[in-house]
Amino acid sequence: MATGAQNRPGIGEDTALGVALALRDQDVPAMVADAVAARRLRLAYQPVVVAGDPSRTGFYEGLVRVLDPTGRVIPARDFVAAVEERDTGREIDCVALAIGLESLARDPNLRLSVNLSARSMGYPRWMRVLRRGLAGREHLGQRLIFEIAEASAMQMPEVVAAFMAEMRRHGISFALDGFGGGLCALRFLRELTFDIVKIDAQFTRGIERNADNQVLMAALMAVGRQFDMVTIAQGVETEAEAAWLRALGLDCLQGYHFGAPSLSPPGLQPDQRDRRPSKSPLSPSRLRRA
Repeated sequence: MATGAQNRPGIGEDTALGVALALRDQDVPAMVADAVAARRLRLAYQPVVVAGDPSRTGFYEGLVRVLDPTGRVIPARDFVAAVEERDTGREIDCVALAIGLESLARDPNLRLSVNLSARSMGYPRWMRVLRRGLAGREHLGQRLIFEIAEASAMQMPEVVAAFMAEMRRHGISFALDGFGGGLCALRFLRELTFDIVKIDAQFTRGIERNADNQVLMAALMAVGRQFDMVTIAQGVETEAEAAWLRALGLDCLQGYHFGAPSLSPPGLQPDQRDRRPSKSPLSPSRLRRA
């Protein structure tokens, strides 16, 4: 299970301080396990827009959310560390995948990424959820992206490489999440062949005035380009950041400047109805011509 890289609360969510205070006296793993058992899990959808034309959405990221017994929305960052190494983490990945597949089946124009931990790749129930979701509708795989956090991918690169090869037979794409945010062995990029690289949000913050972030963002983008990956800057919160990243040549942008995560599926979000979906495959060459 991975959290995704968006750190601010979405629409309908409490502030980080409020959630922290509410969870302080709770047994977080037990609370999350209870939410899984009661099916109080949702996906919050956030757009990833084409940098050259932000009216076009490349795809949406489905960010997992837990609802507590009162209905309050709790983002993954507030519980993931407590359950990542437990079976509860695997069950969350199962539910997130099931919701994502249902969303893709309902909306033929939707392209969606779902976060996945390397620990879940050999989990039998997760594989059953995937096979059931694709059965009789293999085209869904062409609109499905699995996001794997940099730290998770580096823990077991051989397992990830074998899994990617198997999933590509279904047309599924892969994104490396939070690139640059941890210790990444760059040599593994030659073996893992991700389709998309999402550059960690820390390099986006104030990039229009931060010379260090400018150099690091350009270097990370160059690595992605070398391996023919779609490059995405995460955590874009201002037009100044977006303009600088657009001029640098990023393929796509993601962040609150373009839309907060919403529990409403994309087709039902009032602020997304006029945002045109990108009809082209997620290939760097086509996105760069946008």
